[in-house]
Amino acid sequence: MTELSYEEVPVLCQKSCHATKPGMLNVHLVPHTHDDVGWLKTVDQYFYGDRNDIQHAGVQYILDSVVDQLLKNPDRRFIYVETAFFYRWWKSQSSSMQQTVKQLVNEGRLEFVNGGWCMSDEAATHYSAVIDQMTIGLRFLNETFGACGRPRVAWHIDPFGHAREHASMFAQMGFDGFFFGRLDYQDRARRMRDKEQELLWRASDSLTPPMADLFTGILPNGYSPPEGFCWDQLCSDPPIRDDPDLEDYNVDDVVGRFLVIANSQSTVYKTNHIIMTMGSDFQYENANLWYKNLDKLIHYVNARQANGSKVNVLYSTPSCYLQELHRANLTWPLKTDDFFPYADDAHDFWTGYFTSRPALKRYERISNSNLQTCNQLEVLGGLTSRKGPFGEGDSQTMKKAMAVAQHHDAVSGTEKQHVANDYARKLANGWQHCQVLVSNSLAALSGLSAERIYCDNLNVSVCHLTESSKKFSVNVYNPLARPVTWPVRLPVNGTAYSVSDASGKAVDCQVVHVSQATHEVRRQRGFAVNELVFQVQAPPLGYTTYTVALIQDGPPPAPAQQRAPTVIQNKFLQVTFDPETGLISSLNNLETKQSIKLTQNFYWYNASDGNNVESRQPSGAYIFRPNSSTPVIISQTAKTEIIKTSVVQEVRQWFAPWVSQVVRLYADSRALELEWTVGPVPIDDSVGKEVITRLDTSIKTAEYFYTDSNGREVLQRKKDFRPTWNLKQSEPIAGNYYPINSRAYIKDDVDQLTVVTDRSQGGGSIQNGSLEIMLHRRLLHDDFRGVGEPLNEISGIFPDGLVVRGRLLLTLDPPQTAADTHRPLAEGMVLQPLLTFTDGDLKPNTQLEFSGLLAALPPAVHLLTLSQWDEDSVLLRLEHQYQSSESKVSSQPVTVNLQKLFSTLEVLGVAELNLSANQWKDEVKRFDWTPEKGEKPLLKTFEDPSTWEVTLRPMEIRTFLLKVNLR
Repeated sequence: MTELSYEEVPVLCQKSCHATKPGMLNVHLVPHTHDDVGWLKTVDQYFYGDRNDIQHAGVQYILDSVVDQLLKNPDRRFIYVETAFFYRWWKSQSSSMQQTVKQLVNEGRLEFVNGGWCMSDEAATHYSAVIDQMTIGLRFLNETFGACGRPRVAWHIDPFGHAREHASMFAQMGFDGFFFGRLDYQDRARRMRDKEQELLWRASDSLTPPMADLFTGILPNGYSPPEGFCWDQLCSDPPIRDDPDLEDYNVDDVVGRFLVIANSQSTVYKTNHIIMTMGSDFQYENANLWYKNLDKLIHYVNARQANGSKVNVLYSTPSCYLQELHRANLTWPLKTDDFFPYADDAHDFWTGYFTSRPALKRYERISNSNLQTCNQLEVLGGLTSRKGPFGEGDSQTMKKAMAVAQHHDAVSGTEKQHVANDYARKLANGWQHCQVLVSNSLAALSGLSAERIYCDNLNVSVCHLTESSKKFSVNVYNPLARPVTWPVRLPVNGTAYSVSDASGKAVDCQVVHVSQATHEVRRQRGFAVNELVFQVQAPPLGYTTYTVALIQDGPPPAPAQQRAPTVIQNKFLQVTFDPETGLISSLNNLETKQSIKLTQNFYWYNASDGNNVESRQPSGAYIFRPNSSTPVIISQTAKTEIIKTSVVQEVRQWFAPWVSQVVRLYADSRALELEWTVGPVPIDDSVGKEVITRLDTSIKTAEYFYTDSNGREVLQRKKDFRPTWNLKQSEPIAGNYYPINSRAYIKDDVDQLTVVTDRSQGGGSIQNGSLEIMLHRRLLHDDFRGVGEPLNEISGIFPDGLVVRGRLLLTLDPPQTAADTHRPLAEGMVLQPLLTFTDGDLKPNTQLEFSGLLAALPPAVHLLTLSQWDEDSVLLRLEHQYQSSESKVSSQPVTVNLQKLFSTLEVLGVAELNLSANQWKDEVKRFDWTPEKGEKPLLKTFEDPSTWEVTLRPMEIRTFLLKVNLR
């Protein structure tokens, strides 16, 4: 549809790849800089070149210098990756400089690769946030440079292991190929031997090939130049001295060494083309040093061809290199698993960061939920949401803060402490902007313009309004496209309340006393002695309102029974406890008549301090290195108290002054909730600790377990095993840890125990029938991977060390139906209802309930994105959230009518885009590749029933630009 099209750039992209020479070894030199969007310094400090006492790095000067040097020689090339930095730089340039840069892009001399706002982490990120950050970056490039600025290649040179779901997303974003720098040292050795460092990655079990097929290349030197050939101001390699009259003439030496390296590299790759990355972290601040020497290197190496040399060197880019590999028309080895875990030596497994900075990891996940709510309400509330009774709101600040948080030294937890604080501050600032927008939108939809209160500390029972008010209302906004039932716990000081729903009907509610652990963790931030507990039901993509009134003030309710618990249950689940230990002893599904033995406890691994005889490698922000395979149990028994009400039954367990838990079963829930509180982790014995919870069951797992990839497809794992090489296991614990982004499970033929997490964590199945998840880490040594400080989080609120609280949800099902429970459960954990509060009575004629949908979407369909694109169009992503074989009921194609979707939007036009929304779907053309085994897959196209009716197949995400009118 023409009215929905992107602006076309009149200049055609010129053929920009230098000619190569058949019959020769062509060495593609790729000048690049790797600019972390925060790591040792904050994003702002890196951009401006501030705090060079920490690290010498200034991105604005890099871009200034590179552009200047590209203009001096049309042969030169440069690639740039991190749009967050480029966007800042671009905004401060004159219009004439912008025109100059556009010319460089149009001529292919400056090429963007990857193009996201950042280079995202692959272990700790959720797919929805990755798609969002790629969309922001690629949209800026598209709108600024048109087709010439669109990256053709994904480029993840620094992330510490690679997720299959990332490859699937990159394929669906239209990338021709993917290059990365880090993989396990044993995997690399095997691939070098067999010339399999370039491969075809089939990144989905559900999507029809080649939809999720991605050509993948492993770079030869991580992302650094070959040894001896670094000519940055940060390096100390000798420059090329090419005046033969001077004493230190070294051209012959440099050329000789280069030819040896090039020929050696060619023996471990498949074609007569090889790639060399000429740059590294924050290099090219004085680009003249690099380019002057690279010009000479190319000249003198190629001059040897006159004497019979068969090596040809050229300035190149990843897309030019990939083009040559495609022209070679070879077959490539096929890979279907992932690249986790990553080790760079026998005792150096990068599996600690799966859990590092657990509070930041949770805050990032909550922020994603809040951002999706903000995006949706911007659309549903119309223009008033951006400019209304509460001022000017915007979602862009939050979008950019979330995009930066996806960086591989942000949500990964591998940054310095002051940088972690800055990421959190940016998220909080973004949420402040979004709150204005959300308040405006809810005011427009409900007709109620009273002040809305946001209580962001409900997890520690802090909300000043509910603690002090005698009458208030709770607005529950549900960002999911299906109705939800959700437990609400509000801090209060009264002993009896009435709660009524939007129709005025009384809702069952109970008052329970605040746990001792909560009293300790909130540190004078709130003074509620009780919690008001009730279940809310919210409509799809909409809100409902509950009214709460105080009935009785006075003393708190009688304390819970201190006796040893034996059973808690609802109509779905029964949990039994051992009266001697206070620990869970079994879990029963009353619907399916399943029963398993289940015990759960807390342990810690003694973190290596680097004084081990075998290896000097300590545990740190990146590396998990326990100095024993046997964790230390925190307590064999738990002190307990039991609370049983009509709304919730819970057993509160105390294991130590720094470890407690609530085992909780709500009346309508098919999941058992474990709310854990850990910290401050004690270090008075001078020992770093890595704290886990372990579930031991009677399930016969045969060494297999399952983890999700970035919150989407689930991969099978096996202890001490890798699918593509014969593993020599040297770390029996750390070498069996994998990222758990949203869920993990263990199963046999009869029973499946699934654990849904509330943030990214690391975990594994070390013993048969067991699943362990790392919750918290407090370490006393740096792990020598560059961050330069131990992972020891303290703050003003927690001067004795960080306290972290989180939730695990457990379900027990037959394996063949388990996904029907855990898919919606995980979806609801990621996108949670947003509660807002207003004090006093509601005014008459307030609209107490609203849904943005005409009807709930089918259970298999997830509304992934609803976001304002421009004045009269919105971006919509619909996702089939089941894999092809995991549910008899839900793993079927589903058709949705786009015109009959929204209650407040009239859909006037529709056009389909690729996943990252930077290309029309029907214009996406990717290189096709042939696997070594099996036939080359041909892209199948499925017809939709009509323009407005779209069919989603298992694991398919479809992206649409809708032209809309607000009804």
